Amino acid sequence: MQRTIATIAGVLLAQAASAASPGGDRADLALADRMSWGLNDATLAALDGQSGQRWLEAQLRMPADVALPAEAQQQIDAMRITREPMANLVVEMDADNKAKAAIPDPDQKKAAQQAYQQAMRDLMREAQARSLLRDLYSPAQLREQMTWFWFNHFNVQAQKRDVRAMIGDYEDQAIRPHALGKFRDLLEATLRHPAMLRYLDNDQNAANHINENYAREIMELHSMGVGSGYTQKDVQELARILTGVGVDQKPDNPRLKPEWQPLLVRAGLFEFNPQRHDFGTKTFLGHEIKGSGFGEVEEALDLIARSPATAAHISNEIATFFMGDNPPPALVQRMAATFQHSDGDTAAVIRTMAKSPEFKASLGKTFKDPIHYVVSSLRLAYGDRVIANPEPALGWIDRMGEGLYAHETPDGYPMTSAAWTGPGQMSVRFEIARQIGGGARGLFTPRGAPQPLAPTAVTLQNAAFTTYFQSRLAPPTQTVLSQAPNPPQWNALFLSAPEFMLR
Repeated sequence: MQRTIATIAGVLLAQAASAASPGGDRADLALADRMSWGLNDATLAALDGQSGQRWLEAQLRMPADVALPAEAQQQIDAMRITREPMANLVVEMDADNKAKAAIPDPDQKKAAQQAYQQAMRDLMREAQARSLLRDLYSPAQLREQMTWFWFNHFNVQAQKRDVRAMIGDYEDQAIRPHALGKFRDLLEATLRHPAMLRYLDNDQNAANHINENYAREIMELHSMGVGSGYTQKDVQELARILTGVGVDQKPDNPRLKPEWQPLLVRAGLFEFNPQRHDFGTKTFLGHEIKGSGFGEVEEALDLIARSPATAAHISNEIATFFMGDNPPPALVQRMAATFQHSDGDTAAVIRTMAKSPEFKASLGKTFKDPIHYVVSSLRLAYGDRVIANPEPALGWIDRMGEGLYAHETPDGYPMTSAAWTGPGQMSVRFEIARQIGGGARGLFTPRGAPQPLAPTAVTLQNAAFTTYFQSRLAPPTQTVLSQAPNPPQWNALFLSAPEFMLR
């Protein structure tokens, strides 16, 4: 088996760059494979009787609250992050953290510390599990892909400070509702969320105590991009504009001078405190912005979102996410033009990309990063059978280096294939392929069950395979698959094949 897997590895590296793009009706299937988390029988049913472009249009218009299968929704409904508002969770966890510091007995204090850390880990793991369940089973496949894309773009690392208690709400409330909407709305939603403000320290940014962290990342990563024409002075001025934008867990408003009270802005844990704001005049991106309070932030976001540099940077990021390394500059330019003409409408930008000949030529050639590999494998292998325990799949994604909410720096995970094609990465993928192909009993054993259930029968030679993947298999892959001694090893070999590693 190991020698056969090694053969597949050699085929993968040689064949991945030269795979032929699909033609005819297969192009519609390839489109659905690219724009979903992976083709399966449910996707085939959704495509039945309509073109790939009509399917895509339905995806672009699908709302965020589309229903999940009952078994998946029941797991989500039982989560603490579903039952308790984020603000309550943060306040409760902060109270627990402070209470343990006052415990005099060392053993009791240690136990309280462990309980606190476990509770915080549980909140983060719930958010990860919810995200994975949506990726696997939501009919709104494109929205869920774009939710992952935008989270990675506006990256927040969960382990910093108390962000673990906020991370689920950040993805669910700041990102998902705007994943296919206007970039300007998304930019402000992330700015107003306490997870972002904590992560990039803007809650410590105040007049006469300037912190430039968040302002720098807005310009460098979130919008215009490095080398796009903004200056260090622009970063400094944006940091001044963002003074007073922070987080407040106290239920009562801060005590302010009478003239400042109308300028206070509070929404949940978000706060704009005029007492902490620099009201001096700023010059940002060539525009003078008078000191007025939170209105300055709105002006700055308008300028950023309407910048041609932002249109170009975001368009290139979207094209790279879907099409892989070095997307064609001419296509990126057309996407950027759509971005500007549509006032930053993400759906319109994706539509321009998906209708282009360059995009169609790229189908079946983009290497899957770890999360795409795991999710697409599970979707194909188990279809609409809902997993009872997301932990094994989350562990696989962690092992491959792309754990949810785990990237420490604001730049997010790389989207280029070179980051994910090393020999070590391939070795882990082949091990995961064997587990999934052999039934991955842990996925269907509820957490806390006394013993694992028997392995689940897996039939990868299903409708999605015979309709799409089978015709894409190159002769070397067909030869290797024909030598598999049993169905589990055939499954593992197919999930390790170059044709499955590409989307």
